[in-house]
Amino acid sequence: MNWLGSLQQLGRAVMLPTMVLPSAAILLCVGSLPWAAWGLPGVAEVCTWAGQGIFYFLPYLFAVGVAWGLANQAGPAGLGALAGMFIYDQITRHLGNGGIQPSTLIGIIFGMIAGSAYNRYKHIKLPEIVQFFGGSRFVLLFMGLFSALFSWVMVFIAPLLQKALNELTMLMAHMGGFGLFLYGILYRILTAFGLHHLLNNVFWFQLGTYKIPSGSIVQGDLPRYFAGDPTAGTFMAGLFPIMMFALPGIALAIIQEAREDLKPKVKKTFLTAALVCFLTGVSEQIEFAFLFAAPYLFILHSILSGIAMWITYALDIHHGFSYSAGAIDYLLNFHLSHNALLLIPIGLGYGLVYYFLFRWAIRRFQIPTPGREEGSTLEDWAGNIPYQAPLILEALGGKDNIVQVESCITRLRLTVKNDRIIDGNALKLLGSAGLIKLGGGNVQVVFGTYSELIREEVNKLLHRDLPQVLFSAPVQGKMIPIEEVPDHIFAAKLVGDGVAFMPEKGELVSPVYGTIMHLYPTMHAIGISTPEGLEVLLHIGIDTSQLKGGHFTAVVQEGDAVEPGQLLVKFDINYIRSHASSLATPMVITNPDRVKSWSFAPFKAVKKGQTSVMSVVLHDRNVGGLES
Repeated sequence: MNWLGSLQQLGRAVMLPTMVLPSAAILLCVGSLPWAAWGLPGVAEVCTWAGQGIFYFLPYLFAVGVAWGLANQAGPAGLGALAGMFIYDQITRHLGNGGIQPSTLIGIIFGMIAGSAYNRYKHIKLPEIVQFFGGSRFVLLFMGLFSALFSWVMVFIAPLLQKALNELTMLMAHMGGFGLFLYGILYRILTAFGLHHLLNNVFWFQLGTYKIPSGSIVQGDLPRYFAGDPTAGTFMAGLFPIMMFALPGIALAIIQEAREDLKPKVKKTFLTAALVCFLTGVSEQIEFAFLFAAPYLFILHSILSGIAMWITYALDIHHGFSYSAGAIDYLLNFHLSHNALLLIPIGLGYGLVYYFLFRWAIRRFQIPTPGREEGSTLEDWAGNIPYQAPLILEALGGKDNIVQVESCITRLRLTVKNDRIIDGNALKLLGSAGLIKLGGGNVQVVFGTYSELIREEVNKLLHRDLPQVLFSAPVQGKMIPIEEVPDHIFAAKLVGDGVAFMPEKGELVSPVYGTIMHLYPTMHAIGISTPEGLEVLLHIGIDTSQLKGGHFTAVVQEGDAVEPGQLLVKFDINYIRSHASSLATPMVITNPDRVKSWSFAPFKAVKKGQTSVMSVVLHDRNVGGLES
């Protein structure tokens, strides 16, 4: 596995424990209310101690979460990491000088070791007399022995590491606003690869120390902020103008520059994305709308983000968040902030700059943002995810291509056997905002906040052997519902059920594996029998059976075996367009009683042979034959 792919997995695992932080922020916020004046002082104590408890045990959460994430949700890995943290705490407490305590960095190290040990030794076989400790149980034994040795070594090394972190803190303080500027740029760039969590872990959870009244030491900009450190919050404050105002400004620019016929769908999608970004700080859906289409704009966006960090530093603004720099965290944690009201005018200024800058750039350079080209609009199809999942899986190369599939807030994070067979165009039509190949089979697919739901459905398919048949596009053109075919027989599904296409080129290819069971004399229609027993009819145009003059040329014969993408018929598309009732080309299953459920890709432009345009699940499991 290449280093970038390894960092992707680590970044995903490191992000997992941070999901508990919003609950800590809410508890601390509730605890700060004047409960004593209301006669309920106990509420304040419970909420405050509960919130502080999450931060106190954060290193343990990181240990378990990282191990659990790296080991594909394996319990023994998380248990081994937790045991390692207990051992570390006891050894450093009794053998150290009293200044050593667990940190998130130590938690991450134990999580990485436990996760890696589980992946390496989960199937280990030992001599029969000690085989009880074989398999996944060996990980617990290994972590116990490793943790004891590691913790003893850390008694001597930990002070040096703390000194190095203190030096880094002094360096960042010496660099001042320029250091924040560099951090802002790097944060934005790493966001594109899903690796920003690794950077943030250093600055948010390692940099700087603060001693709370109880005597404990908290580390990192984020825990120090919630512990009341007045110097904390510098590495988070500058993100609020970007998340709350700048990125929603881009969304509005994309809406305004969309084509009039596509603007309603784009407006619905990107107003939602803008609201989500404003409230929660989840920004990928907006950023990926222009990342691949205009990477130079993303570079400019990164620089402007760095400038925002510099501005907030220069104005001595301190603010923080538990989740991301959205309005919810802005209001929830406002009571701990300093000069945070200045973020509003800064944000409004940034929003206007971004809006007019992106409108000008999209129009000036003809950037194909969503809504400016057919098939580029992200659809709101959350309710159809169970039906779209088979098509997404096929676009990813099928079950046999998937090694591991995970998700974070806005993207699927996959390990595949061959990333070259992934159909990026099909994924785009199925709602993806971007596809990132990191090498070594490590891939990210941005689906926005639906990613977790998609992961669940894809995992269900990976663990079930459904009697399923997948269909490719038989022509290049636009897919339309069968009900829109201008012919009553097809539109009423009297011939069969399926979809139709408006072809743009005069070539018809096979959508499935099968055998040619019937070729009409005029060659305008062809029937295919699949190994699963489905009978598929492809009919080029409407009222084309009466056309004379050899405008259809078949390159296959009855009885021939065919596969998806194989050329079947060439036809004179210009002649048919002029002399037939319609170019609409139905693809229907003439024995639909065999089908239990249907799945259709969005009715948009498709490429000839493109996978994942239709999927059906059969009633019985006696499917046999080749898989399509």
